[in-house]
Amino acid sequence: MANIVQFENVGLRYGTGPETLSDISFTLEAGAFYFLTGTSGAGKTSLLRLLYLAQRPSRGIIRLFGEDAVMLPRGRLPGFRRRIGVVFQDFRLVSHLSAYDNIALPLRIAGVPEPDIDVPVREMLAWVGLSDRMEARPPTLSGGEQQRVAIARAVIGRPEILVADEPTGNVDPAMAERLLHLFDSLNRLGTTLVVATHDMNLISRIADARMMRLDKGRLSDPTGALRFPPRRDES
Repeated sequence: MANIVQFENVGLRYGTGPETLSDISFTLEAGAFYFLTGTSGAGKTSLLRLLYLAQRPSRGIIRLFGEDAVMLPRGRLPGFRRRIGVVFQDFRLVSHLSAYDNIALPLRIAGVPEPDIDVPVREMLAWVGLSDRMEARPPTLSGGEQQRVAIARAVIGRPEILVADEPTGNVDPAMAERLLHLFDSLNRLGTTLVVATHDMNLISRIADARMMRLDKGRLSDPTGALRFPPRRDES
C-alpha cells in the first residue's frame, strides 16, 4: 500500500515550555487501521491535532497525501481538511441543530447543493442506526447516540482519513463495541483509520489493526518504528 501520512522528526512545543512531542517519525499506509495508545498526558491528542492540521509542528516534516503539510499555503488548508474526518472526544455537536442538520453541516459548508444532501444524510443516519432520531437535538440524545451522530458527521464527506480521539471513552461497553464495528466497516470501505484509545481490550477486537504507542511525548520504540500485531492474512 502507498503511504498516506509521513512524519519525520516532528516536535511540538506549546509556548516556551518543554516539548509535548519529540522526534516523532512514522508512516501510515492508505487503507490501514491504526490504534494510538498511551497513558493520559502521553501526547495522543496533540499528535492527532497535528494529523488533522489543527496544529502546526514546532519542527520536523509532515507529509499528507504526498504533499508537505507544514509548508502548505493557508488557502489550501480547507481542501486538505475536507479529506480528513475528525471524531472529537467531546462530540462538538451544534446543540440547536437536529441530528440530521448536524450530519448535513459539512456538506453545506462545502457548498453541496441542498437537493444533493438529503439522500447521503439519510444513508448516514441509517448506517449509525439513528433513522428514528433524525429530528432530535443533541441535548435529548444519549451519549452513545451523540457519538454516533459525531461519527456520521465526520464521514459524510467520504474522508480519506478518519481520526477519532478516545471515541469510546464516554459510552458503555456494548456501545463501544457497536462504535468499533462502525469504524471497522468504514475501514473496509478503504478509509484509513487512526483511533486514539487507552482501552487495550478494544484494540484486541480488530485483528488486523496496527498500533502506535506514545510514552511521554515519544513513540515507545526509540527508532520511531511501528510495531504491528499480526494481520489476519499473515497469521
